[in-house]
Amino acid sequence: MKLTVDRFASVTAPLALSGPVDVQKQASTEVGQVVVVRTLTENPFYPELELVSGERVTLRRGDVLAGVLGSRQALRGFVGYAPYRLSAGDTLHILNLGGVIGRFVGGHKDLGEPIRVEVLGISKRNLRDAALPRVDVLGEARPIILVAGSCMSTGKTATTEEIIKGLTRQGRKVGAAKITGVGCLKDTIRMKNAGAVKTLSFLDCGVPSTVDTGDVAGIARSILAQMMDVDVVVMELGDGILGHYNVESFFDDRALMSHIDAVVFCASDLTAAWGGREILARHGVAVTVVCGPATDTEAGVSYLEKTLGVAAANSLTDPAKLLGILAPAVHA
Repeated sequence: MKLTVDRFASVTAPLALSGPVDVQKQASTEVGQVVVVRTLTENPFYPELELVSGERVTLRRGDVLAGVLGSRQALRGFVGYAPYRLSAGDTLHILNLGGVIGRFVGGHKDLGEPIRVEVLGISKRNLRDAALPRVDVLGEARPIILVAGSCMSTGKTATTEEIIKGLTRQGRKVGAAKITGVGCLKDTIRMKNAGAVKTLSFLDCGVPSTVDTGDVAGIARSILAQMMDVDVVVMELGDGILGHYNVESFFDDRALMSHIDAVVFCASDLTAAWGGREILARHGVAVTVVCGPATDTEAGVSYLEKTLGVAAANSLTDPAKLLGILAPAVHA
């Protein structure tokens, strides 16, 4: 049967869906599969849905939307997983701004329960249908600046923006990518607005959340293969280097890491900065510069540089210093 949809969540963007959606009432399901749901509740603490246009709207009880099945394991958000079988009438939850839908199991106390939805139908369409070609061996790549961090909300995307702005002002054609996290367009939109001429994310590789995949390095390779027409790639790893989003596995791929020219680490505090450096060192990865809240004052910057012996720069207050530290990586 066909269902009319009020709103297409941004996580469905790679599929370019429109009009009534063909659905089944019952089906075995997979991660990345499109579902049509009706909202049953509202949440004043987490009320919005991002649409495929990037616009955000407040969801009201009774809205019909298309989202994608996936998982989320956020330290400061919702926790839930993609179900393996669904029937019309089943109850699920909207787990994030982008419209990833799954079974809610817990979340941060300040957010309450996510918006509950009733399943109206299950589509045969899956994000995999629009995935970039898989690349198993990356022969070459443009210079890459990797931005990682100790946790979510440590300034990774803000730092990525400042790097893109600075390189763009220098006349560079910048490609930007989000490799890990949970599906949403807001970060790649910010990258584009900062000046990136090409932006891609794990969504373009058929993955709604990297909780649901163990092949983070494969995502990076597939994206980098599409970035050969830029001068430099700024690549962000969402969430922290430890956790459920499989970020740490990125650093285990030695062939991929051989293409990384600089590593920017965003840390919430000095302990996180030290820990991040130690963890990455175990993988044979050196931190080029520390950014994030740990560098919000001179106290943090001086401790990082004089005591820990690692370069530090606040991307918001001293972007020129940050670009200067990164300059050797993009000299070509």
